[in-house]
Amino acid sequence: MNIVKKLIGQADYPIFKVRVLILIYSLLCVLTVLFSRNFFTEILDHGEVPDRLNLVVFFTIPAVLMVVLGISFFYLLVDFISNRPGSKFNARLLGYFTVIVVFSVTPILLMTTTALNEIIRFWQSIDAPRVTRSANSFIAENYSMHLERFENILRQNDFTNAASGERLPQDIAAVQVFKAAESGISSDGWEDVSFTGNERFRLFFPPAAESGFITRETPRDLETIRYVQRPQNDTIIVINYNLGGDFDPGRLALENQAQRFETLSELKDNMQPLLIYYYAVFFLPTLLMTAIITISFTRRITHPIVEITEAIQRVAEGNFSIQILTRRNDELGLLIRSFNSMVQDLEKSRAALVKNEKISIWQNMAQQLAHEIKNPLTPIKLSAERVLRRWRNNPENIGEIIEKSMLAIIQETESLSSLLNEFKTLSKPMEPSKTLTDLRESTEEIINTYSSSYPNVKFDISNVLTNIQLKIDKHRFSQIMTNIIVNAIDAIFFSGLIEIRTDLVKKREICYCRISVKDSGKGISAEERDLIFTPYYTTKITGTGLGLPIIERIVNDHDGSIWFDSAEGAGTTFYIDLPVA
Repeated sequence: MNIVKKLIGQADYPIFKVRVLILIYSLLCVLTVLFSRNFFTEILDHGEVPDRLNLVVFFTIPAVLMVVLGISFFYLLVDFISNRPGSKFNARLLGYFTVIVVFSVTPILLMTTTALNEIIRFWQSIDAPRVTRSANSFIAENYSMHLERFENILRQNDFTNAASGERLPQDIAAVQVFKAAESGISSDGWEDVSFTGNERFRLFFPPAAESGFITRETPRDLETIRYVQRPQNDTIIVINYNLGGDFDPGRLALENQAQRFETLSELKDNMQPLLIYYYAVFFLPTLLMTAIITISFTRRITHPIVEITEAIQRVAEGNFSIQILTRRNDELGLLIRSFNSMVQDLEKSRAALVKNEKISIWQNMAQQLAHEIKNPLTPIKLSAERVLRRWRNNPENIGEIIEKSMLAIIQETESLSSLLNEFKTLSKPMEPSKTLTDLRESTEEIINTYSSSYPNVKFDISNVLTNIQLKIDKHRFSQIMTNIIVNAIDAIFFSGLIEIRTDLVKKREICYCRISVKDSGKGISAEERDLIFTPYYTTKITGTGLGLPIIERIVNDHDGSIWFDSAEGAGTTFYIDLPVA
């Protein structure tokens, strides 16, 4: 269960490309045709189950596909257990495909099994050995008949002068006469002196030196029976009887078929394991590949829907800058483009609403500013009246109160001046800076300033990108980062961890650098979250409540965006998106 929990966080595993799977499926079909031909040829030629090496080769493909399918099912199960968006829809589609495949394959399996059983039953009903014995008996009787006829011809005819040009008896194909050569009488000391008949039966030397029938040898004696006469010591006559053109081919065909019948009879006992091998090696891989392609198709179908679902959740959370990239030209692509257009319209409506809200805020700010200005004016007036009254009534003792009154007037005047300067910064038009700022260098300078002043605060900037130029003035960037870092230091009570990291993101074809500043403080309560960027709202005793509204103004004027995530007891993370050069 712990392994599953670890894998739940790794749900974004690669999806098998459908095109690659189809290519593999096509190669599998080609290999199946080639191997199946060799598979059945070996079986029918030898009548045996393939040896162990061939079985290892045959079962390699289904074994690999089983592993791939097992991995795919495992990740689907992880998605289902983790309740990942789209997992239930994925499982439902996979179930539909499985039912369709089962319904499609079952009739084929039944028909194939029935046909094979009927073929085997018909095959077993053939009495091949009896047919072979009868055919061999017929050939033997036919040969005996020819041999008897040849003997009659030999008794009735004198072939001593048959090679001199006389007409040969019927069924006698050729007569050839050999004379002893001068070198002596031997198997190779004979010369051909005369030949009558079909040239196909001519010999280069006598097949035997003694009278009698010659044992038939192939291919020398095809279609003939030879008989040797030796009327004289130096003369050999070879007489050829024509068996006909069908005798030897028929005999050879019968011998071949007899061997095939023996092979088939041996296959009867191995038929069941052969069928198992056939289904496991050639039919099972097709089903496994179909299942793998089905899983990839379901992920391909549900992936855009999951993207839209997650994007809708982001929009519901207030992120109106999200856009889904797609190259699809089908209905799902049209849906995604319609969603992007809708989000852009919502962003425009939200901008208009924010503008109206800001007008209302400015009105409230004017009232608040008037109130804030009125507060320091009261002690200034009272101090001045006190000095004037002492001057009129007791000028000798005016020194007792003049220093205290003047210090009070100076303090309240400085507070009023600071308030007016911040208000001026917030309210005056701001032109976006056209200069560039090195992200890493500026961040290090700001951190070095505060790390020496707050030794108990640990700053982690190891994940800040290098060689990134931002489209913002260095002073403005420093103003943004300083304000957020000071707030983070206050949130962790001057002791803890502040982590700064950056990432590159793309929105509406524009590249942004996303800067995140995370503290380990107590977090922001739910009641305070909607008021964070409201002018004059502050939770600090000495704060004016204009710091965050000012940096929000700076970020927005540079076509960026700022927001935050916070959880009570877990800290706060501020996110800033600024355009990259």
